[in-house]
Amino acid sequence: MSHARDPLVAQPQGYGSVGFSVAPRSVTYPEIVPAAPVPAETDPQFTEETLPASAVRQSLQAEEAAASAPASAPAFPSEPEPEPEPAPAPAVSPAAAPAVVDVIDEPERPLPVPTPAATLPPVPPLPPLLSAVAPPAASPSEFPTTHAAAVITEVPIFIERTPQELFNEPAADLAAASTLQKPVTASKGLRGMLGSLGIRMAPGEAEQAQLDSDAALRRDEETIRQATWTRAVSILVANRKGGVGKTPVSLLLGGTLAAVRGGSVCIVEVSDDPGALTFRAEGTPRLGLGELVQNVGSITSAGQLAGYTAPQTSFASVIGSIGDRPPLTRSDVTTVAAVIDEFYSLRVMDSGNQSSSEAFEGAVETADALVIPVLNAGDAVFEALALLDRLRAQGGKAAGLADRAIIIRLSDGRPEHPQVVERVNRIIEGATVAHVVTVPYDAHIAERGQLTLGSLDPATYRVFAGAAAALVRGLRVNPN
Repeated sequence: MSHARDPLVAQPQGYGSVGFSVAPRSVTYPEIVPAAPVPAETDPQFTEETLPASAVRQSLQAEEAAASAPASAPAFPSEPEPEPEPAPAPAVSPAAAPAVVDVIDEPERPLPVPTPAATLPPVPPLPPLLSAVAPPAASPSEFPTTHAAAVITEVPIFIERTPQELFNEPAADLAAASTLQKPVTASKGLRGMLGSLGIRMAPGEAEQAQLDSDAALRRDEETIRQATWTRAVSILVANRKGGVGKTPVSLLLGGTLAAVRGGSVCIVEVSDDPGALTFRAEGTPRLGLGELVQNVGSITSAGQLAGYTAPQTSFASVIGSIGDRPPLTRSDVTTVAAVIDEFYSLRVMDSGNQSSSEAFEGAVETADALVIPVLNAGDAVFEALALLDRLRAQGGKAAGLADRAIIIRLSDGRPEHPQVVERVNRIIEGATVAHVVTVPYDAHIAERGQLTLGSLDPATYRVFAGAAAALVRGLRVNPN
């Protein structure tokens, strides 16, 4: 069988020895993929036929022999001649196309798949819960440097959750956490002046103390404003000693609650005999507590009840005595309290001096919190302790009021002996109450006249706001 001159077949060379030569062109090896067609050679002697396996094998052998030939017999010329431009092959049918290369009659075998220089180590199976995460990248020593580094993409694990679980996600603080906080800089004194020139400085000690006080006031007001209950709640202001500030504390504490909450606070007199609540409050109402007790059965609307009140600039409503009236009974107090609770969310009760009276017992029955005003005087503190002991002796709800009580210490401007004040401090420390609040001297309270919340010194208002916030936080509501 004759063999045509094939550039891929080894040809004999001179110099008295047998050499091998490969045509001066680059051989493009096809991508070895099973059942994929092998691209045709660019030489004009080849057609778009599949390259036989035997020709590829012979070409590989020729290249290996040329690489191992001695240096004295070069296999390639110094300057290879350029290849001629291939002429377009005539269009012929596949059946009439002549065979270009004669091959030995042997069955065609599949092309061998080249073995890579290095084999990647097998990746162990991942746990079920981490199946969505790609395996960690291998160390560089496990792969040859010629290979590109693998790119590992971490995929988050998504845990299926029910709609009920999603809606129960705690997000109460999300809006507050999203609020941007401005940096605190000095605005007063020399530091403030430098800040106006673009040199920002931290506040001084005095200014920082004022900023802290303002922040505490905002927190107390927020506590008061956002407090809610499932029914109306009430606060009892009581002390068996007269003249210690029960009426001023009732008006100012109730006024603070109403001013912050926007109203819905009623301050009512529950003393046995007429007290000074109407006198210390703003306004001159035409009807008062005595008339309300007589007509309480006919009150069916907020408008009717408003006719017995004295509206305050703090948005609180005051129900006191406008003249003489019969002594209040336990039933009078509980009935009036029930009507007030229909139209107000908070009720503050200004009590008398007799803790054994029916009116006081009715006030204790309808109270949810207890406030005890005292002065820095021995008799005022002793009577306060006697009231706490009496309530604790009764047990039940009365004892709970005593344990959660708040003591508010006032100063009316009269001289206070240091030894007496120290003695009062020790007595109050042993009273085992929830909170003790000290109100600074305020001339507006000491005047013993009509009280207006806006006329208080700012420091006094801050103390009453703190006491009101403590009351709101400590209110224990019995759902029954």
